[in-house]
Amino acid sequence: MELFKEDRLNEYLGEAMSGKRDYYEILGITKNSTASEIKNAFRSLARKYHPDKNPGDSEAEIKFKEVQEAYAVLSDPGEKRKYDTFGHNRPGGSPFGPGGFDGVNISIEDLFGGGFESVFGSIFGSAGRNRRTKRQRGADLLVRHSIPFQAVMDGSEESLEFEALKTCKDCSGIGSSTPEGVRECPACDGRGRIQRIERVGPFTQQVVSDCSSCRGEGRIIQNPCSSCRGEGRSNESTKVQFSVPPGIEHGTRLRMSGYGESAKSETGDPGHLYIEIEVEEHEWFERDGADLLMAVPLSYADLVLGTTIEIPHLDGDVLKIKIPSGSKPGQTISLKGRGLPNQNSRNRRGSVMALLKLDIPSKVSRGMKKKLLDLKDEINFSEEELKDKIREEANSRRRG
Repeated sequence: MELFKEDRLNEYLGEAMSGKRDYYEILGITKNSTASEIKNAFRSLARKYHPDKNPGDSEAEIKFKEVQEAYAVLSDPGEKRKYDTFGHNRPGGSPFGPGGFDGVNISIEDLFGGGFESVFGSIFGSAGRNRRTKRQRGADLLVRHSIPFQAVMDGSEESLEFEALKTCKDCSGIGSSTPEGVRECPACDGRGRIQRIERVGPFTQQVVSDCSSCRGEGRIIQNPCSSCRGEGRSNESTKVQFSVPPGIEHGTRLRMSGYGESAKSETGDPGHLYIEIEVEEHEWFERDGADLLMAVPLSYADLVLGTTIEIPHLDGDVLKIKIPSGSKPGQTISLKGRGLPNQNSRNRRGSVMALLKLDIPSKVSRGMKKKLLDLKDEINFSEEELKDKIREEANSRRRG
């Protein structure tokens, strides 16, 4: 007599006890079939036995349900692994709960359009009626928060306070003043969804929509909580603390998971809080990535003779800008490593770019005017010198 391997023996005994057909046999595939082959086999058989194509055929309906159940297990890697080891006699009983597999809503459009994966994706999260209830997530929130320019250099620890819909503390989110005041919606049997049959040309299809009686919640509140008026949520002030990293850009959104609105459903997850950072303007710096740009107004004498200016800087050290003699308006002096931290590498910093500008005074005193007139003949060009300067500028532009 041929001996069975242990896993195959368990599978054989499980099939014999359950009376169910082998899932691989139902789909006409083998254990070594790929996920794509499993999916294609399901599509083909589901189209063949779909109730819309076989109205009134009870045998086709049974086969359609078998095909759905087989695919639901074999398309899930974890359930497939358990089935390959134990067969139908898996520890803990049926993966579909005590109610067993009762089918899912798959329309002809799902089978041709590829939308059925999401239908099966939530089967193994819970059992029985609860798995048909939508798992909703609370709404995300966006809050704008302003920080000083200095925080871009150093980073900072910030806090803000905002209002959001949170689970009602008085009723713990059930929406009723007493637990007995919540009952299952009779219109949808607690599913939160209603099925109806619509005819499209020669075909009929199942259409699923939220139940209007309970607004998709699957329950009716008979004694609404006075604090939240039966919503299960109420506005609550929340304070959060968060870190702003050095080098952050204006308009950056920081995400804080779970700090958004609470879900309407008791089993749903809260949304996210997005904090949009607004950086305040600096007195003289403009920003280009990690570089800082500034204009330095200088007198004619400073440009001709050269000078050194010192101004306070964001990093705490004095910023010294040396102006070489003979500098021209429009030239730029770069101070590397004195800019903002680089977001990609915080050990690196950008540059400070100083644009030299000739500052022309709007008013001149009589004494200064007399001195300038005395110097005019020395600093002005002759006619020939002016022509030479014009030619030099033209050649310089063409070379540039």
